[in-house]
Amino acid sequence: MTSPRNRRLVADHQAVRQLVQQSELLDMSCSGDPPSTYLFRFQGRGLSLDAKGDLQEQWVHEVRVHLGANYPRMMPELHWLTPIFHPNISANGLVCLGGYSTHWVPSLRLDDLCLMLWDMIRYRNFDISSPYNRVAAEWAKTQRHFILPLDPRSLRVAAGPNAAAAGASLGPPGMVPDGTVARQVSNQDESSGSQQPSTATSGGVGPASSMPEITFL
Repeated sequence: MTSPRNRRLVADHQAVRQLVQQSELLDMSCSGDPPSTYLFRFQGRGLSLDAKGDLQEQWVHEVRVHLGANYPRMMPELHWLTPIFHPNISANGLVCLGGYSTHWVPSLRLDDLCLMLWDMIRYRNFDISSPYNRVAAEWAKTQRHFILPLDPRSLRVAAGPNAAAAGASLGPPGMVPDGTVARQVSNQDESSGSQQPSTATSGGVGPASSMPEITFL
């Protein structure tokens, strides 16, 4: 007899496969039977720091998601693999999902989690009051160069001419003309992950979507 966990893993795999089919911004690979470890690859406009500590656009983002033995009762294990500059993602890839990090909701599906991660990449959702990266939080609080979200596209958009045109309108990857980012960001990054998210207010920005924003409890 199939266990409740295995049935959930199968349902999550079906849901995320459908999301990938509906999106030109997301690819994935997975392992396990049923799949329990995923590598998600997002392609869209985010931010990272170059080797000199200067802010630059980042257009490829990879996240490893492992659905552990206690999933879905417990939150998936998340590890950000590519460089990213975001208040709620540490330099060593730890990800804070706000209230979901301390009060996980078992009904939250894997495709919903992908939508959340995409909103973090494009700065549609962030929290500056309890950051994992203090420098990114200060930058997000004071910057005036960007209109947020950085990438206006929804993750759940079928590939086609209109979607391609929207991506092209964002311009090619390049350096960001913003000199406000301090060097040596790693010295101020909450990389240990020992800090738990404190009470905070969602920093989500941009228009409402069909997916609820990350709630910072």
